Amino acid sequence: MLYYKDWALVIPMANEEADFKPFIEMIDLVINELNPGNIYFVVDNASKDRTLELCREQCQKDFRYVTVWAPENKNVVDAYIRGLRTAYEAGHELIIEMDAGLSHDPRAIPMFLRVLNEGNECAFGSRFINGGSMGDSPFKRRMLSKAGTVLANVLLGTKLYDMTSGFQGFHRDIVGKIINYSMVSKAHFYQTELRYLLRNKRISEVPIHYSAPSPRVSPNAIKNAYKTLFYYFFLRLQGKTPKL
Repeated sequence: MLYYKDWALVIPMANEEADFKPFIEMIDLVINELNPGNIYFVVDNASKDRTLELCREQCQKDFRYVTVWAPENKNVVDAYIRGLRTAYEAGHELIIEMDAGLSHDPRAIPMFLRVLNEGNECAFGSRFINGGSMGDSPFKRRMLSKAGTVLANVLLGTKLYDMTSGFQGFHRDIVGKIINYSMVSKAHFYQTELRYLLRNKRISEVPIHYSAPSPRVSPNAIKNAYKTLFYYFFLRLQGKTPKL
């Protein structure tokens, strides 16, 4: 069994009924080899199927799982922050954030814990370094992710290989800063915003395998991404570079 500092996994859950069982089976295979930690499911009104019921059933069967019902959430960023806040308030030292729906491979969890346990403050999942991939994703989705990374690095002055992945982990003190910062992004660009704000911390990129079943990204999410990107770009031009 692998032992790390007290850890937690935060997973926003919405309309995951179809993949719930195989997803839990994959997580169990991984966490059964680790010292005990907690897995926090964050569920809100965006979920219209039996996801909440299935999460609660899993929590009754296994004490390591905790369901966080958050009807006040207005967007996906609220779900991420609510999960991080819950894990932080529970006192966990290492907190990992990942997506459900089998898009993120749970087998990377021990690598995130090892990287954080070795003194890095942030561990960011990367599909574009040696050992990473998003080969099962549609071409449009791959190009969107790569283009987003290039554009963000150019405009924000960052140097990461992957600026848009949602698989990431942090030390407790970093999470404390995140949950007390008012994020500009209201959609998935939140991942890029975090990487920019944490650019001066001790960072390591972790290779991950990503699978996106659809090339579609909502127009509102793309609009919010541009708005957030240029908000920070213009601050940078003015010599104002916010950071956590």
